[in-house]
Amino acid sequence: MSKHSPRVLIVSHGHPSFSLGGAEIAAYNLHKGLNKIGGAESRFLARVGYPVVRHSGTALMSLRQKGGDILYHADEYDHFLISNRGTEELERDFIRVLRDLKPDVVHFHHFIGLGLETIYSVRSALPDCVIVVTFHEFLSICHHHGQMVKTGGTKLCHRASPSDCNACFPEISPARFLRREHFVRGLLEVADFFVSPSQFLVDRYVDWGLDPSRFIVIENGLDIDQPTPVRELVASGRNKRLRRSRFGYFGQITQFKGVDVLLDAVTRIPESVWGEDAQLMIFGGNLERQPKPFQDKIEKLVERAGNRVRFYGSYQNSEMPRLMRSIDWTIIPSIWWENSPIVIQESFFHGRPMICSNIGGMAEKITDGVDGLHFRVGSSEDLVDRMTEALTNPGLWERLRAGIKRPITYEECARQHLDLYRSIASEKAPRAPVAALTA
Repeated sequence: MSKHSPRVLIVSHGHPSFSLGGAEIAAYNLHKGLNKIGGAESRFLARVGYPVVRHSGTALMSLRQKGGDILYHADEYDHFLISNRGTEELERDFIRVLRDLKPDVVHFHHFIGLGLETIYSVRSALPDCVIVVTFHEFLSICHHHGQMVKTGGTKLCHRASPSDCNACFPEISPARFLRREHFVRGLLEVADFFVSPSQFLVDRYVDWGLDPSRFIVIENGLDIDQPTPVRELVASGRNKRLRRSRFGYFGQITQFKGVDVLLDAVTRIPESVWGEDAQLMIFGGNLERQPKPFQDKIEKLVERAGNRVRFYGSYQNSEMPRLMRSIDWTIIPSIWWENSPIVIQESFFHGRPMICSNIGGMAEKITDGVDGLHFRVGSSEDLVDRMTEALTNPGLWERLRAGIKRPITYEECARQHLDLYRSIASEKAPRAPVAALTA
């Protein structure tokens, strides 16, 4: 690898032009950061699928943008094995990209839709290439959407094993789960190194069997120019109170995000505490894609909450600074572990203290009593107590705001990754192509 300007290929399961998930944004910010700091030459390859129409005869497509981003159309995907059934196209088109670009580093920010075979393809075509994988959730460990939440409820899962996974999915035998584990872990171990934005996620993958010496924690970097000002307080209500009383939720409205817990808490806060100035502002969508019982539950909770809650629908990431102007607190009530939700960094960048569930990456990133408040996961009663504290404790918001540390920028994130690439390359011995692995 060139010491001064390595060629890097960032691989993602989606392009921000089509999908604005946190992992896609993190991957693209790293790509932009590497090119901006001048120490590397980065290209970006993203998977697309239906309803995007592919070009005939090849999986490769182009956005025709200045950066020359590459799209790889892949619909032949096995969700259980995280496997690409279109191995002929991988051998023809994906490897063609590798041989044309000749990257020194291939960094996978995800392989959903692409398949784990892409890691093997890199090692096969470029034996000496540095391969890095960033984990964003527990998909490699957990078949239940990578959430590590038991099926049929909201009970958290603390470990994965063929028998435990069979208990969640009785139609899939323990033997098939064991085969999945060996297949997934075998292909992951073809990589040289793993990156995680949280130590919590690292610990889970190490417990699952990956080598702890091949992990590093690097937070995803933000691409935001300036923090938005704090909300201007205007006296309101009969008592003319000036309070930091606006709560914001940002994210999808799904069964795992705890919006039902949040809405239930809002309905339980006494009117004497809530007052006329308090408001819960929900920025998010996709409720219509959730199971009907969950939709009905949310609808009833919204009816109970009345004018305490306002829904603003989904939003673009670029709108975040403007939306932050309207709120004082950000709430993350997720009932799954989370890893490093981008809303944490965004809220801290804009100086908004946070109230979060006391588990996983949320509890790791937000320190109770320092830059935010924790509540017992899934407990609307405990969330009531924390929101009441926020509404009635003078000076709490200012004290927590003062405890917030500035998140890293996407340039700083890129520099940390570039240092990692060079460190791996300096210690890496030449190697022969690996033997083929099949599902």
